[in-house]
Amino acid sequence: MNETVLIVDDSLTVRMDLSEAFAASGFHTRPCATIAEARRALADETVAVAILDVILPDGDGVELLEEIRASKASSDVAVLMLSTEIEVKDRLRGLKTGADEYVGKPYDTEYLLARVRDLLRARAPSDTPTTKILLIDDSVTLRTELRSVLEQAGYFVITATTGEEGLREAAGQRPDAIVVDGVLPGIDGATVIRRLRLDAALRGIPCLLLTGSEDKGAELRALDAGADAFLRKDADRSVILAKLAAVLRRTTADSRAGQTTSLLGPKRVLAVDDSATYLQELAGALRGEGFDVVLGRSGEEALELLGVQGVDCILLDLVMPGLGGQETCRRIKAAPILRDIPLVMLTAMEDRQAMVDGLGAGADDFIPKSSDFEVLKARVRAQLRRKQFEDETRRIREELLSKELEANEARAARELADARALLLEELERKNKELEAFSYSVSHDLRAPLRGIDGFSQALLEDHASALDDKGRDYLRRVRAGAQRMGALIDDMLQLFRVSRTEMRSQRVDLAQLARTVVGELERQDPARQVEVRIQDDLIATGDANLIRIVLDNLVGNAWKFASKVAHAKIEIGAVDRQGVRTFFVRDNGAGFDMAYAEKLFQPFQRLHSTSDFPGTGIGLATVHKVIDRSGGRVWAESAVGAGATFFFHLPPPKPNKGSP
Repeated sequence: MNETVLIVDDSLTVRMDLSEAFAASGFHTRPCATIAEARRALADETVAVAILDVILPDGDGVELLEEIRASKASSDVAVLMLSTEIEVKDRLRGLKTGADEYVGKPYDTEYLLARVRDLLRARAPSDTPTTKILLIDDSVTLRTELRSVLEQAGYFVITATTGEEGLREAAGQRPDAIVVDGVLPGIDGATVIRRLRLDAALRGIPCLLLTGSEDKGAELRALDAGADAFLRKDADRSVILAKLAAVLRRTTADSRAGQTTSLLGPKRVLAVDDSATYLQELAGALRGEGFDVVLGRSGEEALELLGVQGVDCILLDLVMPGLGGQETCRRIKAAPILRDIPLVMLTAMEDRQAMVDGLGAGADDFIPKSSDFEVLKARVRAQLRRKQFEDETRRIREELLSKELEANEARAARELADARALLLEELERKNKELEAFSYSVSHDLRAPLRGIDGFSQALLEDHASALDDKGRDYLRRVRAGAQRMGALIDDMLQLFRVSRTEMRSQRVDLAQLARTVVGELERQDPARQVEVRIQDDLIATGDANLIRIVLDNLVGNAWKFASKVAHAKIEIGAVDRQGVRTFFVRDNGAGFDMAYAEKLFQPFQRLHSTSDFPGTGIGLATVHKVIDRSGGRVWAESAVGAGATFFFHLPPPKPNKGSP
């Protein structure tokens, strides 16, 4: 690796510990006890990473950080602040000044190494052609020999001596393949492979298991554990290279992409509690599991910390002075960039209602406080696993959407070359299969949802007297959830159909369509008094059915988001924008923050809570899909509390026959 790590700390113990750990991992280290020594080191050689303590004998580590960032020679150095968790303000100051990371003392050496590798990997060129092989073997002789053979074959080799170390290296280095001995100190090679296969971020890495066993069942056990290939240690080295090349060929680039965060990688937990004693006990228990722990003593500190440093999980006390746990939770879950972080509420109260209220505020889990932290650590690990599963699902969905867009573009190019080609017939057949599949799925989902909704309604109507107020409220929530899921299915199917419907271009009167949409809204909600103005002569070219879907969503949104305004107004018209006739739907409703405008047209993205304005988050994605397929563009302008205007343009109408 050979990158230089600058270690600036006045503690000899810390300098020695970090120097030994980084040197063992292939880094060159430059330990310094003072800022003056650090300045000389920066002037003498090129530094890849700087680890800075905050309080030093001759100055402040944050001030040294400012110097590093201000110098052209060192501005791109990855900087990690390392300091005792005494004052939250030190962490905030360091991160706001430009630190890439901030780790509190006492630190976990393996965590620190993993974070440094992450920082270096983020700065490394993405087109590095070298194939990385992780070699896990406790035998110095065999490890040295195999490393030499692999390096001579052109591979970049990373080594580990135990299964546990190998898993950490796999999470930090993301190798292209792993060669692992079957018998190791601690966990064996088969267990290493099993754990890799359980990790969504690492399961695609091909693994070759080596063994010295003569047991005929060894190969079957290795393959059953998830190994891609199996070889004896005494096999000819050319055979090992051939097997390795074969498993690398069979493994696609996508399966080795490593876009999902590994559960085996470094994790950071934000723990927030006004009790300093409990906070230190909690931090000690979590650090013993290899977590980096950020400490906050109030809801206000938690929000400020989250503004400058990302975390993987949040532990939040329910009862605190100032901003309490429930309100802090609501604010975290209301922020788009924070809402997906797993949040566990902690309380000393044995109150069931407190649990219901905490979960209602958005918490992902609720745990009573105890001196036994085993349950808490297990719950944290469970939340991290859930988050990884959601991230992997989201990644796969995005890849599928991206591939769908690529397929559509390729299909359009082929249609221009040969509209009647046979690879098109195959695509049409697959589309029909997808439509049949979506219909089957929606039908199979709707049936149990109708049952849930119907039986819940029957309970409320026929057996309400047998339930208390809470029971009836729970049933109403069950019905609302079932109805929301039904609406979500309908909207997803509409988005699916819009993507595949054959378009029939014609002249469309948007004013007439808009009057029809408004009339239906008025019949559905006769008590509403909404002032609606629709401009005449709104003629465009497009598919009438799809443009109706656009107006259903845009006018329906305007109607919904203006529902809390005393005198609601909706305007539908057209303006000239840089010589292009542009249609718009305007309301004077709730509006939104333009900082999040780019998320509007993405599926499942919402800028308001469902308790304020119900919806599925798919309607605007459908609008975007229709306008995009029509060859136009859609965007929005708004401000919080000042209404919103959605603009879109379509191809101009073709002139009537006989027109000059």
